[in-house]
Amino acid sequence: MDLQQKVALVTGGGSGIGKGAALLLAAAGARVAVLGRSRAELDETVAQITAQGGSAMALVADITEPAELQAAYAEVAQTWGRLDIVFANAGINGVWAPIADLTLDEWNTTIDINLKGTFLTVKYSLPLLQERGGAIIITSSVNGTRMFSNVGASAYASSKAAQVAFAKMAALELAGQRIRVNVICPGAIESSIDDNTERRNVDDVQPPVVFPAGAIPLTDGDPGTAADVGHLVVFLASDAARHITGTEIWVDGAQSLLQG
Repeated sequence: MDLQQKVALVTGGGSGIGKGAALLLAAAGARVAVLGRSRAELDETVAQITAQGGSAMALVADITEPAELQAAYAEVAQTWGRLDIVFANAGINGVWAPIADLTLDEWNTTIDINLKGTFLTVKYSLPLLQERGGAIIITSSVNGTRMFSNVGASAYASSKAAQVAFAKMAALELAGQRIRVNVICPGAIESSIDDNTERRNVDDVQPPVVFPAGAIPLTDGDPGTAADVGHLVVFLASDAARHITGTEIWVDGAQSLLQG
């Protein structure tokens, strides 16, 4: 899984899964552009990569703003002259609430960031990826794909299910240009995504189901780590996965099989 000479862009690269993947992509030899909205977090990721002998840059941009994304890709092109890997990872949990309580603005915010943001991230990467082919990896979730027991997550689950459909459409459309598109579906992972989660009145609609102790069977209940996801990202980005496209892979220690 040698990524020497490759260039990768990671959205949401300042923390959690994005940061973990950025570090591992760099360790495999890729030059990494980490994109996000927090300059301080991005700079910390870049500092860790450079301290380990890698090459990285920070790009401050909002994935829902076309002009900002286009400017970010232009900076990658100007600095490194190519793009081979896009990890469309940025997203939010948003508001989890009963459908009757969820506002249209709350619904739109989640859909905009998770789905529109993924679309724009992929769309504006294509002029660079089309030059020599490459790999796109999208972060979806167990929610909306294989697990539906998190009541209140209707907006989030809908956005995550839609990401999988989008990836499959893109995989077929872009195959002739040697661009592979795959999806990772993490379960419970140690990250900061709960910081942008608001849960409201969810207990009012939660079915009275009690799962056995150890909701993640493979680890006796312990969540996975960003590195557990990052290693999969590196594999899917590499030539070792050259014949894999249009595929979703769950990284959840069998959590979704138990709680689906």
